[in-house]
Amino acid sequence: MPQRKKDPSARARANKASTAATLTDDHQVQCPELPESRDWHPQTLQWWTDLWSAPMATEYHSSDRHALFILAALVDDFWQEPTTSKAAEIRLQRQAFGLTPYDRRRLEWTIETAEESKERGRRRSERSQAPPAAKDDPRSGLYAV
Repeated sequence: MPQRKKDPSARARANKASTAATLTDDHQVQCPELPESRDWHPQTLQWWTDLWSAPMATEYHSSDRHALFILAALVDDFWQEPTTSKAAEIRLQRQAFGLTPYDRRRLEWTIETAEESKERGRRRSERSQAPPAAKDDPRSGLYAV
């Protein structure tokens, strides 16, 4: 019996990443206040500030804050009394937020380099300053019949 060939569109894998993003340091994400339910360790306060000023902060949804508050409490507990079990739990919890290079790779997040940012800004300023060239005007191909 002859084998039927599959349609190439049915065979092809899309492999589209739903989380792929290029992150930039240039953002205005507001750092939420930690709950006042405890006296936070200075290392935890520094970690919290760094977390919300990092490029990944733009990807956090408002519903992520609850899990980040839990992670902050774990980090604070670790700084109060470091144990390997607390460090392991922190490692597990932080994966979802792209806090390590490996986690960002898994989420397909890339951080824009300074050179890329400068180039993007240069291209943007060139576009806004230069008038469109006549050859780029789609109307130049139109003529009356």
